[in-house]
Amino acid sequence: MKTVIPLWDVPAVAVDGSDARFPVRRIYCVGRNYAGHAREMGDNPEREPPFFFMKPAEAIVTDGRMAYPPKTADLQHEVELVVALARGGREIPATGALDCVFGYAVGLDMTRRDVQAELKAKGRSWEMGKAFDASAPISPIVPAARIGHPNRGAISLKVNSQSRQHGDLADMIWSVAEIIANLSAYVALLPGDILFTGTPAGVGRVVRDDQIEGEIEGVGVLSVTIA
Repeated sequence: MKTVIPLWDVPAVAVDGSDARFPVRRIYCVGRNYAGHAREMGDNPEREPPFFFMKPAEAIVTDGRMAYPPKTADLQHEVELVVALARGGREIPATGALDCVFGYAVGLDMTRRDVQAELKAKGRSWEMGKAFDASAPISPIVPAARIGHPNRGAISLKVNSQSRQHGDLADMIWSVAEIIANLSAYVALLPGDILFTGTPAGVGRVVRDDQIEGEIEGVGVLSVTIA
């Protein structure tokens, strides 16, 4: 294909145990999917329909170093289970949704909390609080063919070896299958899409030179330095 500007490299994530990589098409994120986090954000922790926002595929970080972003004095961590899709579709039933999953990873939904709060107060979109450069660090993807589909297990995060977040995947308000089904009612999901599935309580501020370590039992560990 002839293009008027040079084509860019497709963002991609390592696949654990393989020299192949998973190409990332789009990043969808679920807001308010753990009751504890909903409460600490001042939101309703009940089982309301999930809502979604996006990050650009280029926001992924795979080398363990994240530059501190501009326009914020309150950068915060949110550790999340990430779902990588090998198949897609529209209006996918929850009963068959897990058949679309290639694998799972540990991710950080990094957030400019002060920017997000200001936008929320004005009733505006969160994009500049969530969808900034390097806002989506992610660990290598572990194939579901190896580990199955985790629906319980510890999810935790430490900053400089100090515990910040701790929960269990079983505490998610909406399961992975339900998230896929709900999202596919709004958009046609495609191979290469990845889904961030929400964070437990305990989100907090990080600063330059902080060492972040997120871990999900049976999935993996993600280590990131705020450069």
